[in-house]
Parts: sequence; structure tokens; C-alpha cells
Amino acid sequence: MNLTLKIWRQKDAQSQGKIVDYPISGIEEDMSFLEMLDVLNEELITKGEEPVVFDHDCREGICGACSLQINGQPHGPDRLITVCQLHMRSFKDGDTIFIEPFRAKAFPVIKDLMIDRSAFDRIQQAGGYISVNTSGNTVDANAIPIEKEKADDAFAAATCIGCGACVAACKNASAMLFTSAKVSQFALLPQGQVEASNRVLAMVNQMDEEGFGNCTNTGACEIECPKGISLENIARMNREYMKASMKG
Repeated sequence: MNLTLKIWRQKDAQSQGKIVDYPISGIEEDMSFLEMLDVLNEELITKGEEPVVFDHDCREGICGACSLQINGQPHGPDRLITVCQLHMRSFKDGDTIFIEPFRAKAFPVIKDLMIDRSAFDRIQQAGGYISVNTSGNTVDANAIPIEKEKADDAFAAATCIGCGACVAACKNASAMLFTSAKVSQFALLPQGQVEASNRVLAMVNQMDEEGFGNCTNTGACEIECPKGISLENIARMNREYMKASMKG
């Protein structure tokens, strides 16, 4: 395939960025999107030009690092996949493809297509954990009976990989889906009940401090999420937050 790539180039967080055109040829439909970018970067390096900086790690749809805005859509045109799982057969010969970083105040651009998602880390650190007795008198987690439906819902929430597609898809750049998934995975389990109130208050407060917007109720976050995280988690987090607030 012969393609025209329109890629956001930005030297650093302080510099003004712009879209730069890159024609590319010889792209095979079985290549992944990241492999296509690898081919482009090899060509740029050969020409003595600076390669395009983009984030990636596992290339197996697990880490979420490869997040990109492709033709205006987080992770591109396909559903329930990350960019590294997107293949070039989703495009046609002669296509023009716009490639940009996720846009959000809380996700500042580091360089080119790489963004700083450490805001998610700080939300997680605020309360996305449980305290466990490690004194030698511990209780086997499997000894605590849990309803299968709740266990399944908790596991589904825990599949969130923190890629930020929910934020990129939201008109208000809201992180409600991410935060609610991290709250829900503990709120549904008995091990998470001891610190439930402190957890939801701390994580929601940290989310607001990071500069994420409010939920729009449009559901774009769920549609664009590569793991299909449900909007039900946002409703659950709101209930948990209300209960915790009433406790004082």
C-alpha cells in the first residue's frame, strides 16, 4: 500500500507542534500499525532525519502504552483493540491517515506522539490498593467466599489497562471510567471493604486535582475502551462516593 501519513511532531512539552506529511510506500496489510511506524522511522533514520517518537511496550494489547489518536479515534477504527493490535488491512491503498497524541490537559505531550500519563499513576496511588496483613497470620484469599457474579464484575473492571482512551474520547477529557474501574475492582470484593470509604474519596479527589473534566454521560468512553470497560462502573463509583461522603 501507498499511504500519506499526517503525523503530529512536537519537539518537547514547551514547543509548539504541527502536523507533518510523510508519504510511505510498500506497506503490507498484515503489518501492525506500530510496525508501519517502525518502517517509517527506519526510512527517516536512513535519510538522517529524526524519527517519530511514540510510546510502546508489550505490543500484545496489555500495557496500553501504544495509545494514539488515529483519524480522530482513540486506537483507530477498530473496536476492543489497542493500536499495537490494529493492522494495516483496516486501511486502503492511497489512504491519508492522521496520527496524533491523545489530547487532554492532564496528558501533556512529552514529544511527538508520546504523552505523560502519570496522572493515572497518581490516581491509582491515592487509593487503588488494599492493605494486607503480612505478619505470618494471613488468611488465604480463596478461603473467603465471593459470589461468582461479583467476582466476574470485579475481574472485568480489573482488565482496565490505563491507556487513556476513555479520556481521549470524552469531550470533557474525563477520567471517570478509568477511576471507576480501579474503584470497582475492590468495591466488589470483601477484601476491599475495609478501606472502601477512604479509597473512593481519595481517588476521586486526586482525579479532580489532576485536571480531568466531569463525565459527559455520552458513553464515548465505553465505546472506545479497548477492554470494553462498562459504564456501570461509573454508576458504582458514584454510589460508593455518596456513601463515603455521608459517613463524613
